[in-house]
Amino acid sequence: MDSSKSGASGNAPAHPSKRGKTYINPLPAVCDVSVTNVCNAACDFCGFARDKNLVGPRRYLDVDAFARALPILRRRRVCYMTFQGGEPLVHPRIESLVALAARAGIRIGLITNGWFLPRHMVGLAEAGLTRLAISIDSADMAKHERNRGLSGLRHRIEKGIRQAHGRNIPVWASVTVSRLVDYEALPATLGSLGFDAVSFSYPRRESFGSTSLVYDPDSPLLDMTADELVDALQAIDRLRGKFPVSNPAASVAEVTRFIQGKEQRIPCVGGRKYFYIDWNLDIWRCEAWAEPLGSVFDLDSIPDQTEPCFNCMMACYRSASAMMHGAVALTDAAQHVVRGNVRAALRALGRRGVAYSLRSLAAAKLPRMAFSSMRANIGTHGS
Repeated sequence: MDSSKSGASGNAPAHPSKRGKTYINPLPAVCDVSVTNVCNAACDFCGFARDKNLVGPRRYLDVDAFARALPILRRRRVCYMTFQGGEPLVHPRIESLVALAARAGIRIGLITNGWFLPRHMVGLAEAGLTRLAISIDSADMAKHERNRGLSGLRHRIEKGIRQAHGRNIPVWASVTVSRLVDYEALPATLGSLGFDAVSFSYPRRESFGSTSLVYDPDSPLLDMTADELVDALQAIDRLRGKFPVSNPAASVAEVTRFIQGKEQRIPCVGGRKYFYIDWNLDIWRCEAWAEPLGSVFDLDSIPDQTEPCFNCMMACYRSASAMMHGAVALTDAAQHVVRGNVRAALRALGRRGVAYSLRSLAAAKLPRMAFSSMRANIGTHGS
């Protein structure tokens, strides 16, 4: 499961407009922001775990610098953002970060392990949080608490969900595919806790090229064969009739083909409609990429990354790509028609996987939730 970048550099030239300026596709973009590398949990399958000594010096996103970056991100069409970590709720000014982004017109989500939710949920809601994801590792909450190293976590999660629902904030369970998951028992547990939907992320054993540490090469919980992973994906698809699953079926099928070494259809939108920003305010095509695109303050001069990439199975990028690839092609084609370039419009519509992506979008049972909250597919990021 090589998650390195594709053979080309990924720095393909952007499409120029008639005015000579860089063309930016008008569809909304998504950005994940790791606000800290600190975490209070001890998850077996995550390098951010408090007891693994991989993190190094503690880092927290600078609030003032983030405020200066927001206009740049808005110019790049970033309309959806998710705060992650580490554990984002250990950031001493997390409510301020949410409020700044919300005032900039960005819809804000957050992924957390839930321990600090009772302390922060009201403030987050008042600051403008619009969606929440909480990590759940097992249908057996005692096993979940042991993996997290946080006894009493269930009570805090339940309280946080009640507070969120009291302020009309939807809550997703974020479940990592691992040996802890009993897919048949999962809907009952998630329903009893009060979750609205579930998103799944896929096990990551290889280190990232970026600063992200959401992986573990030695965790027995992630030691799964290709056949076991495919079985897990099939179990996820079977859940759809029992509990809302936000991973599009097309993205699950793409990941299945990736695992089996088969040809894939939908290239990643990372670096064009999906970005990763770390606590240093470096911006990356994705967390798996080997090097940053640069500082977020250089983003105005960084072209869209259009070189097709199929080289990892990160659920957040796979899900977003399944929902957005076709729509991006349609809007690109429309822009070419406006500029009088019919051939370019036809080439855009003829891109690999466009029809498949559009069918996926049309077939989604919850298209509004799947598109506007596609970053609910955030896996263990920041949790």
